[in-house]
Amino acid sequence: MLVEGLPLWVAETNAWIVAPQGPGGECVLVDAPPEPRPILDRLAHHGLRLAALIATHGHVDHIGGVATVVRETGLVPVRIHDRDRHMLSDPVGTSGAFGRLLEEEGLDLRPPELVAGLDDGQQVSGAGMTFTALHTPGHTPGSTCLLLEVEGEAPILFSGDHLFAGSIGRTDLPGGSYEDLIASMADKILPLPDEVRVLPGHGPVTTVGRERATNPFLVPLRRRESAT
Repeated sequence: MLVEGLPLWVAETNAWIVAPQGPGGECVLVDAPPEPRPILDRLAHHGLRLAALIATHGHVDHIGGVATVVRETGLVPVRIHDRDRHMLSDPVGTSGAFGRLLEEEGLDLRPPELVAGLDDGQQVSGAGMTFTALHTPGHTPGSTCLLLEVEGEAPILFSGDHLFAGSIGRTDLPGGSYEDLIASMADKILPLPDEVRVLPGHGPVTTVGRERATNPFLVPLRRRESAT
């Protein structure tokens, strides 16, 4: 199995290429920052065919490259939670100061032609894999983590900007809510086994167990669980 992260654009946003059979087969892309050329070059390098693109949320550093990627790989379907779909439809208008930067870079920002929603608990198939959507509002209203079961290995959680190694997503942007994020963390992430590998939208890979034990935002939740 090939799982490769590409930190791209000004925010070094991780675009995750996931290919269950390795090079030469089909793959799924989790997030597409506004720097699509390295993604397309990497797909070509591995001889991969893109089967689906899933966005963890609608912030432009995660979806700004979607239009170019899907149009150059055969109009593959795009998944995003309905509460963040407006960001995908209007990346310039919903990205504040970043909007001008996007226009200056000359990116294709037209809405994708094939877009479907992501509901909590929904299973999304692509390239022979099945991802389970965990709706985790807080960073954005539609923020969604993706859980992938891997035969013979620890499951993988693509956490977007919900959970990072040693931190959590910011909640001071429009639509953000610290209370919602912490509630999502307690309800959807803490119940996961310690061995689940966390592949975030920024920064290094971690595990649920490591974050449960050391993340300053999660440790109080663990203590609260123990008290009950």
